[in-house]
Amino acid sequence: MASTTATIEDAPGRDVHAPIPGDFRLESGEALTATQVVGRVHGAPDGPLVVVAGGISSGRFPTRWWPWAVRTGGPIDPDRVRVLAFDLLPGRDEPGVTITTADQARLLGLLLDALDEPRIDAFIGASYGGCVGLAFAAAFPERLGELAVISAAHRAHPAATAWRGVQRRLLAFARDCGREAEGIALARQLAMTTYRTADEFALRFSPTPPAEAGAAYPVCDYLIARGAGYADATSAGRWISLSDSLDRHRVDPAAVRCPLTVVGFTSDALVPIADSRELAARAPNLRRLIEAPSIFGHDAFLKERELIGRALHDVLSSLTASQPSEIAA
Repeated sequence: MASTTATIEDAPGRDVHAPIPGDFRLESGEALTATQVVGRVHGAPDGPLVVVAGGISSGRFPTRWWPWAVRTGGPIDPDRVRVLAFDLLPGRDEPGVTITTADQARLLGLLLDALDEPRIDAFIGASYGGCVGLAFAAAFPERLGELAVISAAHRAHPAATAWRGVQRRLLAFARDCGREAEGIALARQLAMTTYRTADEFALRFSPTPPAEAGAAYPVCDYLIARGAGYADATSAGRWISLSDSLDRHRVDPAAVRCPLTVVGFTSDALVPIADSRELAARAPNLRRLIEAPSIFGHDAFLKERELIGRALHDVLSSLTASQPSEIAA
């Protein structure tokens, strides 16, 4: 049975805790330190169930990391649907483990069992969350009605693995030298150069050099600020685990049998548009492939509100069209 606790931090909504069985093992054979999966349910109590999952920094409060998308009147409207989001494992203060997107899908299954929910009406996944959605669709085809993945594909591209590998080695080096927070900040700076595009940097930042060699250029000031703002958000071990999880991600598109919407961006260096096209071409029940340019690269899922909003409306409209007026209003 799920336990629930009310919080005023992100009201309305309720936290949901699902126990992790003592014999639960990851695909690696490792055990998690965590004893429970924690999620949060928002919105219409009788509405269709929509799972929302984002990047490795996301969690059970989607109105914080995707505020324009998950809001009253927004593309994912809590007045019309029940929104379930969950905290990815391992947690910030847990030891790092070798965890896959299929493991995350199994953990979500435990949360659904605790909620006594046999089926998700729709799964909306962006970036790492899209990878988890694909893994869930492959592992639990009977439990998923519809899937939309944004800035995510069925495999990790070797170029993305190369960038993330440098980040992981930087994180491990800093941690082992006793300078973990500095390593996290530097790794985040490097990550930001892969999330965004050269065109955006050219438009936003002057190439004016600093007075001395080694001092920060204008674009470096931006990256340094982004790194400093992230230093307390995670541990090196957790970031290494989830970064590695992205690079282990593999799903056979043929195993994703539910209706599938794929949204990709031609400027995304981490998820090349060719991979989004391949996923769409090989999926047996493709609803729609949407591809578009964006100056924001991989972060387009956070920034391209109009395009993604229309795509999500199309995915969810069939779920809400038949609702009673008192729910859909």
